[in-house]
Amino acid sequence: MNPLDQDRATPPTPGAIRPFDFPAVARRTLDATGLELRVARMARLPMASAHLFMRAGEGALAPETAGLAVLAGDALEGGSVHRSGTELAEALEGLGARLDVLTGWEGTSVSLSCLADRLDEGLALLAEAVREPAFPDDEVERTRAQQLAQIRQRAMDPSSLAADAVARRVFSPEVPYGRPQLGGDASVEALGRDHLRGYADACWRPGGGGLVLVGDLDADEMVERAGAVLGDWSGTPELEQDFHVEPRTLDRRVWIVDRPGAVQSELRVGHVGASRADPHYFALRILNAILGGTFTSRLNLRLREKHGYTYGVRSRFSFRSRKGPFTVSTAVGTEVTAAALGAIVEEVERLRAGGPTEEEVAAARDYIAGVFPLGLETVGQVAGQVTRALVHDLPPDYFDTYRDRIRGVTVSSVRAAAEAHLRPEEFQMVVVGDADSVRGPLEELGLGPVTLLDEDFEPHDDG
Repeated sequence: MNPLDQDRATPPTPGAIRPFDFPAVARRTLDATGLELRVARMARLPMASAHLFMRAGEGALAPETAGLAVLAGDALEGGSVHRSGTELAEALEGLGARLDVLTGWEGTSVSLSCLADRLDEGLALLAEAVREPAFPDDEVERTRAQQLAQIRQRAMDPSSLAADAVARRVFSPEVPYGRPQLGGDASVEALGRDHLRGYADACWRPGGGGLVLVGDLDADEMVERAGAVLGDWSGTPELEQDFHVEPRTLDRRVWIVDRPGAVQSELRVGHVGASRADPHYFALRILNAILGGTFTSRLNLRLREKHGYTYGVRSRFSFRSRKGPFTVSTAVGTEVTAAALGAIVEEVERLRAGGPTEEEVAAARDYIAGVFPLGLETVGQVAGQVTRALVHDLPPDYFDTYRDRIRGVTVSSVRAAAEAHLRPEEFQMVVVGDADSVRGPLEELGLGPVTLLDEDFEPHDDG
């Protein structure tokens, strides 16, 4: 058939999902340390990736030291007791290696990428940086200044303001998830070198953590090779996550962060969501894709395509070891703020009440299963996924069965997940925008009390 003769009003049907085999992951233990070792063999690439995960994250910190785990991780590249930061960087460069640090709620991951035949030297540098950090005063001060600048930038950025405000209103005050991961101005200002050294000594320990290695590597050989630099490392992090997630309120509310003269509003709508261990996890992946996780989602089709309120709107379940937030986020013009917020709530209510269609579920299943291999093309991407599996203690066959479990999601299972985890009657709705322009229309919506928030995201008495 001539392509010009095809019916362009009918979209092409999707092809069959191509087969994909996740690299086999061998599990070992460094006996002296208790550190889990996971090795995924990818023989076709000359590169290797190492991810050392320690259960030293922001979720274990008290409010007065919030931001300490992030600061310690970012300052790690300042050097060890044996090398300055410059010397460490030169040693890594000499190997053609790269060292990165990522700190989150669950812990800190230090990753290294290099040629496979230089991995032993790279692991030695990684171990030196983690086990013997120097935290020189100038590096600590530089890193602290950067973190403070990020915190202050968030206070001026409407999108960040909205994200921080909805977290504060969703979670009860004792839940760390209600505060920014970077910490606050006051907590980070008070941190110095002694805090970082004390924290690293107490919490950068192998207990509960793991080392993930990906490349053309033999698992049994890697026990000996990793043990050469980590074999005498010992201990368990002194600080552990010790909190139970509770919502701040079950009453639906609208909150306004005033930005006088703003021509658009940042909207965040949310409530307490689900943990990574929730039995509805796979159904929730499909549910979110249908609601607001893809370009063809219900929210995007209504707010962007039908009404032109926004360039895009997204929904998300943040799956953590404890229940993370469920949020919907978008930015709209000031004049359509109330209409857009009303449409978001209506779409969530409609999906919860009526469930999805068979066509929606089928399309979401095919999409999520189809794109899965695209994020697993490099040794670093595979190492990242294996690390996440380690963090959340996922079963050994998780990656082998992932696409089958996604494709096994049904309309009824998505409906059950929606009934359990979409609770629009509990929505905390944050609007960052011009209060004088949006408050009246928001009150007319009748979604709940409309209240101004002060700079600490607490109710503001405006008389």
